[in-house]
Amino acid sequence: MSKNRPSFSQFLDFFPPVELPINLTDETLVVFSKENKPLPMPFVREYIMKHDLTEPDEFTEYVPCFQIPDTENFDAVVYWKAQLLNYEFHLVTFDKKGEFITGKVLGGTITNGNTVIKTVASIDQDWIIHIVSGEDDVRNPDYNPEDSKSFSMEILPTGDVIFSLNENEFE
Repeated sequence: MSKNRPSFSQFLDFFPPVELPINLTDETLVVFSKENKPLPMPFVREYIMKHDLTEPDEFTEYVPCFQIPDTENFDAVVYWKAQLLNYEFHLVTFDKKGEFITGKVLGGTITNGNTVIKTVASIDQDWIIHIVSGEDDVRNPDYNPEDSKSFSMEILPTGDVIFSLNENEFE
């Protein structure tokens, strides 16, 4: 390993383990921002930007949130990424050597100035991720919760993350 390359164990140190279940909302972000040290750019470049499909700019911010506990064959971390009009919680899994397995956006807020899409997620003890997303016109003060969509993802023992079928999805 090169002297300049940050180690994977050092990267993981920025992500404290949490007790599940946990909800990912704007309120939990405030807690993570206050309690966790910022992720230095060498760690962002080495372990996040290589797999993130969006190009960061000078205003992009990354906040380490937490590690998923009790993983044996992989490590899973959640971080928050802020860009102009786009704020997201990301889940990334790595093998024990620090090699990328998969990454998924779990929640956040996206707006284009006319509409706002807000997505919240909850991760339970069985590594099932429940996600609810709603979209609304910014000029409409009355959001209809029946317009929300829900789905689930699951973290497998291999570190892969798959979409799960909801029982009522086909009714």
